[in-house]
Amino acid sequence: MATAAIFSSLRRRRSPSLEAFLAPVDLTQVALLQTLAAVSSELISCFSDKPFFFQRRNSRSLIRKIEIFLVMLECLRDSGSRSMPSLPSTAILCFKELYLLLYRSKILLDYCAQSSKLWLLLQNHSISGHFHDLNQEISTLLDVFPINDVGLSDDVREQVELLQKHARKAKLYVDKSDENLRLRFFSFLNEFDNGRIPNHVDLRLFFVERLGIRDAKSCRSEIEFLEEQIVNHEGDIEPTACVLNGFVAITRYCRFLLFGFEEDEVQLPSRKQKKLRKGLITREIADTFVTIPKDFCCPISLDLMRDPVIISTGQTYDRSSIVRWLEEGHCTCPKTGQMLIHTRLVPNRALRNLIMQWCTAHSVPYDPPEAADAPADSFAEALPIKAATEANRATTTLLVQHLANGSQGAQAIAAHEIRLLAKTGKKNRAFIAEAGAIPHLCKLLSSSNPVAQENSVTAMLNLSIYDKNKSLIMDEDGCLRSIVEVLRLGLTTEARENAAATLFSLSAVHDYKKRIADQGGAIEALAGLLRVGTPRGKKDAVTALFNLSTHSDNYARMIEVGAVTALVGALGNEGVAEEAAGALALIVRQPIGAEAVGKEEMAVAGLITMMRCGTARGKENAVAALLELCRSGGATATERVLGAPALAGLLQTLLFTGTKRARRKAASLARVFQRCENASLHFGGLGVGYAFAGNSTPPNRDPRFTDDVSMPMSISVQVL
Repeated sequence: MATAAIFSSLRRRRSPSLEAFLAPVDLTQVALLQTLAAVSSELISCFSDKPFFFQRRNSRSLIRKIEIFLVMLECLRDSGSRSMPSLPSTAILCFKELYLLLYRSKILLDYCAQSSKLWLLLQNHSISGHFHDLNQEISTLLDVFPINDVGLSDDVREQVELLQKHARKAKLYVDKSDENLRLRFFSFLNEFDNGRIPNHVDLRLFFVERLGIRDAKSCRSEIEFLEEQIVNHEGDIEPTACVLNGFVAITRYCRFLLFGFEEDEVQLPSRKQKKLRKGLITREIADTFVTIPKDFCCPISLDLMRDPVIISTGQTYDRSSIVRWLEEGHCTCPKTGQMLIHTRLVPNRALRNLIMQWCTAHSVPYDPPEAADAPADSFAEALPIKAATEANRATTTLLVQHLANGSQGAQAIAAHEIRLLAKTGKKNRAFIAEAGAIPHLCKLLSSSNPVAQENSVTAMLNLSIYDKNKSLIMDEDGCLRSIVEVLRLGLTTEARENAAATLFSLSAVHDYKKRIADQGGAIEALAGLLRVGTPRGKKDAVTALFNLSTHSDNYARMIEVGAVTALVGALGNEGVAEEAAGALALIVRQPIGAEAVGKEEMAVAGLITMMRCGTARGKENAVAALLELCRSGGATATERVLGAPALAGLLQTLLFTGTKRARRKAASLARVFQRCENASLHFGGLGVGYAFAGNSTPPNRDPRFTDDVSMPMSISVQVL
């Protein structure tokens, strides 16, 4: 498993050229020898002068062996150019095997030359084992190679025989000084795990003097490499991801402790840096242009699921993705928004078997995790270890100090790091707030530095996901006003979008919905973002408006500033129509809301279109909005809904194919119409559908007061 992880990681970082490492097929012996000699020469020229920081002895030894192979190959090639007799078939097979061996040697040498120092240190035993494996393969190849039958000169044959003898005696070599450094790194982890911060001098000696990590940029590169290993090989690596998280936290702490805050590091994070994590398996599938069935992809990562598990809502996710979601502090189902009754994860073995069968049929690599049948609550094992928490706590102390007293550039860096720390784990969010970060982040919201402003509002968003932090943010003097100002006049698009998402997160507390709506410019800015924002900005705006619409005292304000008009307009946007319909379904429950929606020329038409073409949840919200419009909007609104020519057929379809709630709403709407004049003319056929819908409301009760008034949807906040 570890070998595959190492080799696949190098292929992603720097793949060998196609011409250099396609296995030789049907080459003449001269061409075969020329190809092998060229590849060997390339390896020697690339790596003979490389300054290997770790695995120096193993790397040099392997390169010397390749040099001897090159001498042999050149000797045979030169002999072949003088009409040398054909090589024995055994020799040809050995040379083809040598080609693959050279390929693996390049992969391993590349790995040692390009990987981060900390990663090589942590993998010291494993990588030493890979060098030993190659030595054994060389020994096996030379044992079967017909040295006496290929016409080598005496001096070359002597070198090859010495190599054969040396390879037979070769033993696993693990550098003791490297191993001592590895153990020292683990000792820092143990100190943090025991609640102690390692000595400043010891950390400097280890990182700067022993490892040669001499600036913040190098330290950041080390962190990024370790994080890449966690993401791309979760469950396949040793140390485990949770232990690696501890080492990442220690290295991040040392970055600021040892190298301070370099202002030239500041830059705006790009959207590419926030793209969804893509696993190696999916990339390999994409390279072969195979379309993965949608049901086989995790709704969170969009990758092929390796270990599908079922959560309490009945939805299936890949274990690593849902574990990360839970670790970030979420208590809802990512797909449906429902609250989780419990956090047990039940393996979906039936789906896993189907995925394996599909992969086999399409020649797609699939390696089910060894821990796939672990206990249902094993997700807890992936949570960060105590050392990571303590190291992050120590880092937070440094960051808050620079937020308070640092230069403008240092403050921007500190806000960015707090933003990253607040992405994962409610413990991180808790102690960041406890350290006093919120007041200083609040001041940065009005910064003229776009980097500082964007990072501070995004940090505020991530902190707000932890419920106890919501009150700290709302109670901080001027904080809500500053968030709204960023929403209105933010210096970057992302800052405005994240301000909208922050308002949504804060409005999860019912008592705050009115305060947010009453903050001057808040609803106006959300409505504006919904009308002209980016796709993601519109999503942030509509979810915030949806949450504010769950408080009836906000309706008048929303109508006054044009939010209802914006929501009606959003019904034609596939990306936000579902949430817009949900918000309208809430607003029209009150006569004032129903009157406002009824005056919108495109409201009924938009809801009808959504009933026809929307998602299952969108259709459900649309029919709910039409029902509430009839109930609260009076005869005029009911007549407008009733006059929609396509509504009868759409209701009929929903009664048979809609969700349970959609069928109930459709049935209630049908009963409303049946009480209207000429209802039988338009909806005479709905009775059968209503019966099949299973609605048991007695016919002698007024259906206008029997339908449920449950919330149209629940939406979760994502960290950024």
